[in-house]
Amino acid sequence: MKRFFTVLYLQLLTVLAFGQQATVKGKITAAGKPLQYATIAIPALHTGTVTDKEGNYKLAIKSGTWDVTVSMMGYQPQTFTHTFAGTIETLAEIKLTEDLSRLDEVVVTGVSRNTIARKNPVPIAIIGKKEMVSQVNTNLIDAIVRGVPGISAVTTGPNISKPFIRGLGYNRVLTLYDGLRQEGQQWGDEHGIEIDQYGVSRAEVVKGPASLTYGSDALAGVINIIPEVPAGPQGKLKGNFLTDYQSNNGLIGSSLGLSLQHNDWKYALRGTIRTAHNYRNAVDGYVYGTAFRESNLSALAHLDKKWGYSHWGATLYDNLQEIPDGSRDSLTRKFTRQVKEGDEDDIRNRPVVPESELKTYTLNPLHQHIQHYRLYNRSMLKLGGGELTGTLGYQQSIRREYNHPVYTSQAGLYVVLNTLNYDLRYNLPAIAGVETSVGVNGMYQVNKSKDATDFPIPDYNLFDIGGFLFARKTFGKIDISGGIRYDLRTIHWSDFYVGEDKTTGFGYHATDTTGATLQFPAFSKQYTGISGSLGITYNISERILVKGNIARGYRAPNITEIGSNGLDPGAHIVYLGNRSFEPEFSLQQDLGFLAYLPDLDLSVELFNNNIQNYIYQARLYDANGDPVVIVPGNVTYSYQQSKARLFGAEATVNLHPRRWAWFSWNNSIAYTEGRNKNKALIDQHGATAKYLPLIPPMHIRSDLKITVPDWKCFRKAYIRGGVDVYAAQSRFYGVDDTETYTPGYTLLNLGVGATIENKKDKPLFELYVQADNLLDKAYQSGLNRLKYFEYYSASPNGRSGIYNMGRNISMKVIVPF
Repeated sequence: MKRFFTVLYLQLLTVLAFGQQATVKGKITAAGKPLQYATIAIPALHTGTVTDKEGNYKLAIKSGTWDVTVSMMGYQPQTFTHTFAGTIETLAEIKLTEDLSRLDEVVVTGVSRNTIARKNPVPIAIIGKKEMVSQVNTNLIDAIVRGVPGISAVTTGPNISKPFIRGLGYNRVLTLYDGLRQEGQQWGDEHGIEIDQYGVSRAEVVKGPASLTYGSDALAGVINIIPEVPAGPQGKLKGNFLTDYQSNNGLIGSSLGLSLQHNDWKYALRGTIRTAHNYRNAVDGYVYGTAFRESNLSALAHLDKKWGYSHWGATLYDNLQEIPDGSRDSLTRKFTRQVKEGDEDDIRNRPVVPESELKTYTLNPLHQHIQHYRLYNRSMLKLGGGELTGTLGYQQSIRREYNHPVYTSQAGLYVVLNTLNYDLRYNLPAIAGVETSVGVNGMYQVNKSKDATDFPIPDYNLFDIGGFLFARKTFGKIDISGGIRYDLRTIHWSDFYVGEDKTTGFGYHATDTTGATLQFPAFSKQYTGISGSLGITYNISERILVKGNIARGYRAPNITEIGSNGLDPGAHIVYLGNRSFEPEFSLQQDLGFLAYLPDLDLSVELFNNNIQNYIYQARLYDANGDPVVIVPGNVTYSYQQSKARLFGAEATVNLHPRRWAWFSWNNSIAYTEGRNKNKALIDQHGATAKYLPLIPPMHIRSDLKITVPDWKCFRKAYIRGGVDVYAAQSRFYGVDDTETYTPGYTLLNLGVGATIENKKDKPLFELYVQADNLLDKAYQSGLNRLKYFEYYSASPNGRSGIYNMGRNISMKVIVPF
């Protein structure tokens, strides 16, 4: 079957067709005045341009009949169909109508066809490039958390953030890069997202089960990270240089992007380097073990033809990330470091870290080295009145964790994950107004351990395949969409033996079983699941809508949940899996109300999610009630499975008065509650077992923005002030003190930005300055894993664990050329 898809896919890529070149030009206005920076695009050709100061545009495209989209923030977009001949053609003047609400936004995530976000019954949020660029963040996921209510992140320092959607994360959130699912050992606590944040054009977020299109691991939703595709003038090299500095951890980021459009081809290339020393806060000072150094390289090539398109992409990611363990001197609370191995390591007598090593960009010997390589192609062929799209991608994730202070070149964990992703789908021509898509997709994985001393998971092979049917139709004011999917996953591993090196005492993967321990007995199992969804959007008017959706999600247990049996050095946890686990199934109901009014945007989204076979971690105790210690200095957790329920709401109120075009005030609130339905556990531990782990507290965000009129060389200048209010989290999973009460806190943020132009009205550079946690508030997020990095039951200053980042002043400069 795999060979069949590969051959079919390659045959599609060999199809060639040629068309004549057409040049279209014209003018875009509003209220009789020219619009600068308005966008005119041909979505089918993945091309477009923006208007100049006089509202004029000029665009070279392939001749044919195409849908044309004209848009600009603050105006109602227009879409029309036009036939372009192989000549220079001037379109009639296009007039846009003022509308400060974002009424129409085209997305592709979570559905099989391009669709309008407001018409999709599944909750979808979009963060555009302008919003992402103007915000200065320590990592990509934090940028998304800022912009989408209901999204949170479990963090391990500034550079490691794992996305959670409505209280669910890890393998329950599927992260995509340019439509290709991200595979990089995402089961781990300290495993971040291996994507260059400077090369992102926008992010699309689906909140709720999206298993219909993508299969397992989209139980909570999907985050699709979309890179930039160039849209510049023909034959002219364009680009930009970005530099970013942050005061708290001395982060220095530099990124160079180049793009070229030549005939039917578009090319893009970007290289990025980021480095930072330890971050600081008012309680801990500089937090030892949080420095990092990251580099990225990405390339895109896109071909547009009459028969469709072919899109190639390649990325290289390399990250060196220190591993914090939180050890301290018991009296001074200064951080200490490990210098000895095993039994010789007395955590109470470790040496204090010198001040000179707390603010250095030189990484300490205990660190992770993560490398991720990706090569993929997505091609579309117009066939039989419909569209046949195929995607084929290869990824390699290499993860090494160095946790031996004496043998610094010896990796404790060293795993290599190879993944082949495939996707083939056909969008049928509409029949009686019904738009239908069918498809099949999945992946093949091989995971191998290399020269390591710790083996938390076995070497395994995984094959995943699923087929789906999706349809939608409009009946007057009602849009209905839904579908069904069937998935099959096979996972297998052979006996895995671990021996002991007599010289060092370290473990190693033993091929000779004599004297070795069978750590992972052979295992083979198939998981199957049926998922589906049905939703309705009722358009009360063009601006007021009501949505409802019910969806069944599916997720097969991941490798650590069923197969783990060892120490994860980076997490300082010994994980024990359970081979008898069944897949998770969720049944989620969503109800939403949206109003896009001339001076106000309003949305309210309610959700209720019941999960069968919910998997979570619980600390392991022996028959006497004492904690099980397998590896000294590391806690032991086993995985559990039970019923669970999550419910909550998100609401936004965005003010943008037409009379005050310079003023906008965006407000949001998000609340999620997770209930544990394990009756036996609740009977044993009482109220401490009532709730689920890693549930975010209620979050209120208010952001006030004032746009300053253009003055001299300053264009699009603004001043922004924001407040983040996090309520206290008293609804937490408290069994075995896995989590503890988290007090509420409020953070104040300020920012300014502008585009600087020369005398010829050409941009010289963009400047953004931002201050986060302006008042230097000392706080701990309940989703910060460092909060629980504590070795003592009491502290001389009354504070335990590690606190979040203090005041951080950042500056970003983007120079176009």
